[in-house]
Amino acid sequence: MTSEAAELLEVLWGRTSTAPVSASQIRVLFILEHHDGINLRSLADALGSTPPSTSRLCDRLQAVGFVERGPSAASRRELRLRLSRRGRGFLTELRARRETALQSVLEQMPSTQRTALLEGLEAFRSAAAAQIHEGGVSDAASA
Repeated sequence: MTSEAAELLEVLWGRTSTAPVSASQIRVLFILEHHDGINLRSLADALGSTPPSTSRLCDRLQAVGFVERGPSAASRRELRLRLSRRGRGFLTELRARRETALQSVLEQMPSTQRTALLEGLEAFRSAAAAQIHEGGVSDAASA
């Protein structure tokens, strides 16, 4: 039942366009949103990917103006990655579209079931956020 609900949520959210970025690139944006100034190696670890693959993801995100790269204060050889203002705007719009899609489904539910679901989702959000944030950046890959 849980996996079926997750799949339906993916389908519902899939109806909201994520253009011009892929699902993998969205994960990068979410991580950068919470870990401003992360370096490429840490981002690759969080994604469970390699630095070259992660660098290519970031190249594409930089090309559309969603990511900025800058020098590290600690090392001239290291680059820090940041979500640009345009990237933050994109995430805000994406969340709004997803919320609208979810709200249309919730409105079709009886109010008592909707209230119970919303309470359960709030508890889920709190537990998931605690689990992700207590483990640091590397746990962000499982989000």
